[in-house]
Order: sequence, then structure tokens, then C-alpha cells
Amino acid sequence: MTELGNVGSENDGGAGSGYRPVIHGVGLCLALTVCWLLLSGYFQILLLGLGAASILFCVWIAVRMDLIDHEGVPLHITWAGLRYLPWLLWEIVKANIDVARRVIAPSLPISPSLFNASVSQKTDLGQVIYANSITLTPGTVSVNLDPGVILVHALHDGAADGVLEGEMDKRVSQVEGQD
Repeated sequence: MTELGNVGSENDGGAGSGYRPVIHGVGLCLALTVCWLLLSGYFQILLLGLGAASILFCVWIAVRMDLIDHEGVPLHITWAGLRYLPWLLWEIVKANIDVARRVIAPSLPISPSLFNASVSQKTDLGQVIYANSITLTPGTVSVNLDPGVILVHALHDGAADGVLEGEMDKRVSQVEGQD
């Protein structure tokens, strides 16, 4: 069993990886606390106590399952991810408007296609962030993710071009820590 304070376990990615079990455990606890407070909206003492107990139980389960690692609790991408999120939300808004226009105006072309988009991210986490970003953007869906390539379904050629131009890929690589 891996305890929260054990340093040097086989899952920590080595001494130079930046993985610190205690910091990642505390980060998971803080993330769960923020989510619980935002989603519940209750601030009575009893409910705060029960929420704290639930959070500690979840962290304990994560420790027992050996899930607290560099990719399971990706603290290293927090600030870059927060910078990426507004850009992604704006892309989602633009794509929503485009898809709505194509639904309302039948004269606008819809030509579904499947194509492969190359992936420049090195980690599984980076590749999943990229694939999910593609799927979150209306008009495109990530169908399959293989190392180095994503099979993407696009509603029309413009949506396909948006993925193939590589802006999203570049920004996700920056979140991942590559420049």
C-alpha cells in the first residue's frame, strides 16, 4: 500500500518529475473542497462537516487505490489550464453559432467527413485534453485516439480545417508544458 507521504514509489515518475505525494494529495483535497462548495452551496456546520468527511474519505480511497500521481492529480497544469479555458470557451461559443446557423439556414453546406489529426502532445493527459477539447467544440467529435493521431468526425469542411490548422493542438501542448 502506498501512503500519502511515501516518496520514491514506482509510480512517481522518478526523482526529477516534480511529483510530490503530499502536495498532490493536498491538491486533490483542495480541488474536491472547491467543487463541493460550488456545487452544494450549503454552509451550515453539519453539512460542512459531512462534506469534509466525504472529501477525506474520497482522498483516502484515492490513496488506497494508488491514484494520487502526476497524471491523476495534474497540479502541474493548473495555471496553464486556467489560461487555456477562456480560449476554449470562446471556440465553443463560435462553433455553437456556426452549427446553429447551419441548422437554421439549409443553404449552408453540411459535408460530414472523417479525418486523422496529428497529436503533438507527449503525455496521455495532454492527448486526452486535446481529444476532449475537439469533442467539446460543436461540429467536431473525436472518434478514436491512438498514440500520435486522433480520428475526428467533422460536420463540414470549415470545422475540419479548424482542427487541421493546429491552433488547438499548439495551445494544449502549452498546457502540457511543451512550447
